Amino acid sequence: MTARWPDPDRATIGRYVASLDLRSMKSRTCYRQVLHGFQDVAERYEALGQEVLLAWLGESAIRRAASTLLHRTRIIDRFLERLVEIGAIERNPVAALRDECNIKQSMPIWRALASRDPEQALAELRQPRPFGSVLGKMMAEHVAMMRRRGYKYTSQPLLLLRFDRFLQSHPGPETEPLSAMIDRWATTNGTRHHAEECEKLKRVLAKILRHRDPSMPERRPDPRPRKQAARQWRKPHIYSPADVRRMLDVARTYPSPRVPLRPQSMYTMLLLAYCAGLRRGELARLDLGDVDLQDGTITIRETKFFKTRILPLPDSVVVELRAYIDARRRAGGSQDARSGLFWHERGDGHYTPEMITWLLADVIRRAGLKPLRGKTGPRVHDLRHSMVVNRILEWYRTDINPQDRLPFLATYLGHRDINSTLVYITVTQDLLH
Repeated sequence: MTARWPDPDRATIGRYVASLDLRSMKSRTCYRQVLHGFQDVAERYEALGQEVLLAWLGESAIRRAASTLLHRTRIIDRFLERLVEIGAIERNPVAALRDECNIKQSMPIWRALASRDPEQALAELRQPRPFGSVLGKMMAEHVAMMRRRGYKYTSQPLLLLRFDRFLQSHPGPETEPLSAMIDRWATTNGTRHHAEECEKLKRVLAKILRHRDPSMPERRPDPRPRKQAARQWRKPHIYSPADVRRMLDVARTYPSPRVPLRPQSMYTMLLLAYCAGLRRGELARLDLGDVDLQDGTITIRETKFFKTRILPLPDSVVVELRAYIDARRRAGGSQDARSGLFWHERGDGHYTPEMITWLLADVIRRAGLKPLRGKTGPRVHDLRHSMVVNRILEWYRTDINPQDRLPFLATYLGHRDINSTLVYITVTQDLLH
């Protein structure tokens, strides 16, 4: 396919800038200056490749300022992606370098190109090819087979890829047995959870070998690494009802002049996280159509273990949900049933799980329950633990035997069985009494 950019009349840049709907004249001028400068350099070369990127960085004098580098290279990144979409160029040179280095982000590529020794910096960026070790083919085939069978199979491939990268960067003898490879990996990482990770790896590899040869004896798991790691886990913080009320007050008055709906969104997120025990991912995936105000229920779709559940809500929570949906409509939120319940103007209208965690963690900090900096202290997920403990306490106080209600609580939380729910039962002083 013959490349149609650079174009002599530079109409492509004009159409591209017009399509961005930039709000200020200053932004439009900045985009045109950057893109015209990039085309000035590209026109001097026969092919759009690494040489063009290096020449543009050298002439645009942005090597010294990190903020300027970030802004202008993002402009070029998006422009190159658009050129590929419309067929004006065959290949995005930045994407080609990302593929060569086996990384997903563009900014490390630009920083390497802007360094004093680009070739050395790019060489340091290069990651091993996924499943490129002596065991790579076997592990990749197993992952593909498990996914064909309908399993999500997400955490195991990550573990196998870490082991695969180790084998590529620390190759052993050609005839090295599998047990020796794992032993070498076990000695190279001193983190406190690495012993448990090695045990998981042995279990996954044993499953792979049994799938290839069913006559192999089944491996007995070693529970000791998991028990040792469990002793080091951070105990969940159980919020009292007074703590929850304080967080709700902070969320309702959260300073957000640019996004007036955000305080009520955060208030409703907290309410559902505590009263319905929802995970952050479940909050992020809630759509407007998942809420049934008439029946007082919400539908949690396709979450952990592919479960979908319909949860009844207390009348007080339904009242707050109705108030939030009315405020959402007044703020201009989409009324499509498939639009995000927690709506905002940017992106696809959904808050990401990471953004929900950041916002609610900030509420916990402002409520004085978590240090102002760092990861220590109570977490957002502890709201789910608190819901379980406080619910059991309420059952005790009303002379209800919690043992009879645990299966219902497990179903409400989306657990496979009550054993998963028992993990959430943190023994507090009140519960002991």
